[in-house]
Amino acid sequence: MNNIVKLGKIQGKKFVANFLMPKKDQKRLKAIMEILDKEYPNARTALNFSNPLELLIATILSAQCTDERVNKVTPDLFKKYKTAKDFAQADIGELEEDIRPTGFFKNKAQNIKKCCTEMVSKHKGNVPNNLEDMIALSGVGRKTANMVLGNAFGIPGIVVDTHVSRVAHRIGLTKNKDAYKIELDLMDLIPKDKWIDFCHQLILLGRYVCTAKKPQCPRCSIWPHCDFGLKAG
Repeated sequence: MNNIVKLGKIQGKKFVANFLMPKKDQKRLKAIMEILDKEYPNARTALNFSNPLELLIATILSAQCTDERVNKVTPDLFKKYKTAKDFAQADIGELEEDIRPTGFFKNKAQNIKKCCTEMVSKHKGNVPNNLEDMIALSGVGRKTANMVLGNAFGIPGIVVDTHVSRVAHRIGLTKNKDAYKIELDLMDLIPKDKWIDFCHQLILLGRYVCTAKKPQCPRCSIWPHCDFGLKAG
């Protein structure tokens, strides 16, 4: 947590990650985490699910789609397809229609079908509970894998979506644009037992306060500790 520059390695690729919080700024980060804990004490994914498979499918559907819309589609979807085998054997055209409201339904249907086929053949129809096997599935990247591992299995991971990326940049936690490098930066700065909660807190902050076009700095509780907020003020 004290390094300014550190050699990182993700998925076999080496790169230099720039960490922006030397020792003197650790108090600022601690204050930010304490405020977020008070503001969002029960932060969790807004996607509705009852098991790891449902969360995996819902997360795939959430790409370029709101969680609210996904939650309107999944109740009927999960009644119709209860197992990975059900999705693997689904008629692709029918599956496309079932998920059409979530957008990009052709690509999503292909990914879901391929992903579930691989789970049936390689994992006995179960969602893997480790990052390496998760990201080996078709259509599953690190963001999706960490979302499922954290929320369905309680395995710590950093979920870097558009909200986390934007808010982390504005606070001053990273200068990287690549999601993998942002993930590594946050892993270095944030205690591991806080990874899951911290990401959900940033998502909520980014969704409702630190929005993309019009960040509401005056009503943001971490404004005094945020690089962007201090410049804006």
